Amino acid sequence: MPLPFLTADRTFETASESALPYEDRDRWRRPYRPGPWRVGTAAVGLLLSSFVLFGAVLVALAGSAAPAAAILAAALAVIGGALRLLRMGVWVSGRGLRQVRFLATRTVPWRRVVSVRTAQQPVRWLGLPRTVQGQALTLVRADRPAEDAAPLLTTHGLDFRGRPAAFDRAADAVEAWAAEHRRD
Repeated sequence: MPLPFLTADRTFETASESALPYEDRDRWRRPYRPGPWRVGTAAVGLLLSSFVLFGAVLVALAGSAAPAAAILAAALAVIGGALRLLRMGVWVSGRGLRQVRFLATRTVPWRRVVSVRTAQQPVRWLGLPRTVQGQALTLVRADRPAEDAAPLLTTHGLDFRGRPAAFDRAADAVEAWAAEHRRD
C-alpha cells in the first residue's frame, strides 16, 4: 500500500497546485515545486553549515573570538546561499513575471511580455556551462529582439532534470499566466 504523504511521487492533482479563486493574485508565487536537485543541493549546504557552526562553537569555547567570528560568518554565508538556492526560479503574480537567480532578480511587467513559449534548443545541464539538447521556456520581451529571448525554465535545470512531465506542467502554468495577464 503506497503512502503518498511520505513521497513526492504522487499523481498530479490540478486543484492542489492551482491558485484558489479567493487567493490574492498579486502575491508572488512559484507555479511549480522545486525539484529534487535544488532541494538536495540546499540540504547538503545546510548540513555542511551545521558542521561549520559546530566548529565555530568549539573554536569559541577554546577562547579564540576572532577565528570563531570568521567561521560563524562562513557558516552564515553557506546558510544564506542555500536559502537563496531554494528561492531561485520563476515567480508569477498579477504584476508580472519574476526570474530569481542566485545573484540577481529580474522582474518583467506583463505589459512588456510579448510571448512566453516552449522551444527545442540547446540548454545548460544543471546550470553548468555544458549544453545538451532540451526544451526551454523562453520569454520574449517587447523591449528586446526575439533572438535575445531568455530561457526561464529548461528540462535540464535543477528543478526539472529527469522530470519532463513536471516541466510541461510548469511551462503550461507560466504560459497560462502570461496569456491571462497580457489580455488585461
